This record gives sequence, C-alpha cells and structure tokens, in this order.
Amino acid sequence: MSIEKIVEQALQDGHLTPAMEAEVGRICDNASELSIEEYMSLDRLMGALLTGEVIAVPRKQFINVMEELVLTDVIAKVAEIEATSENSLDVGDITAYALNRLPPLYATTEEGAKYQRERAKKELYSLISQQVSEAISRSLDRPEFFPERQALNKSTGNEVLTQVSTLLQVYAPSFEQK
Repeated sequence: MSIEKIVEQALQDGHLTPAMEAEVGRICDNASELSIEEYMSLDRLMGALLTGEVIAVPRKQFINVMEELVLTDVIAKVAEIEATSENSLDVGDITAYALNRLPPLYATTEEGAKYQRERAKKELYSLISQQVSEAISRSLDRPEFFPERQALNKSTGNEVLTQVSTLLQVYAPSFEQK
C-alpha cells in the first residue's frame, strides 16, 4: 500500500493504526527519495494528527504469560534429557507444540501477569507439564528425515531462487533441459 493510500484511509477512518504507521515507516526507510506527492500526503497526515482529525491508535502492550511458563518447563526438562543422553532437542519446536495445545493467558499489566502466573500454577500446572512432556515425547519419537538437509537462506529473492534451482537440479536433473 502506498503512503497516499494509507493517509487517505487514515483520514477517512479518523484513525492511524499501528499497522498503518509501521507501513509508512517501512516505505520511508526503504525509499531512497520520496516523491512530492508522498511528502504532501505525510504533511497532510501530520496536520490531521495535530488537529485531532486523525487519532493515532496506541500499540497495546500485552504478554502471554503461558509462553514464559511453558518455556521455563521446556528448558528444565530438555536440559535434564540432554544431560543424561545423546539427544539434542529443539526448545522452540517443543514450546510451540505445547503452546498450541494450551489456553493463552494474556495480561496487559504487571499485576495482571502476576495474577495469571498464580492462577496458572494453581489451576493449570499439571496440564502445562503434561503438554510439555507430550511435546518432548513427540520430538524424541520423530525420525530424522534427510539429516543432510539445510534450511533455505532468505537473504534476497535471487539467492533463494538460486538455492531452489540448485535443489531442483540435484533432485530432478532430467526434469528440464539445461
């Protein structure tokens, strides 16, 4: 979306959302030079913000307390397993697996986070532990397919294209003539 369209939308709605603000910032950061129309739109937006015609919607700060509780449990259990075996486990994969099977516990203040932590320890501790154990079990049971595989680097579009092309040449050499 262009700066002009974002400003037009903000003026129409009367609100500048954090997503709109981020997109304007991204456009400005990536542009070597802004056009006169873009400068005029930004000037119009600034005037509308100053007069109150457009209100900037503040970013809501919140956390999911469940993430820290699960991560703490995962780290402790994975450390124990890795200390007593040759297994190497992915903390991120295990945490995501468990979190996808647990209710979120969002809080917007430190008091709210403290309340959610205490509530979770009283009411959800066994469920958290069960889901983390299940996630670890799944991770340990998962066979290692193609251990030589490598993740694609996402530096630039051309590099990704080159990597994909190389992979296709290796795995499907006769698919297309060179």
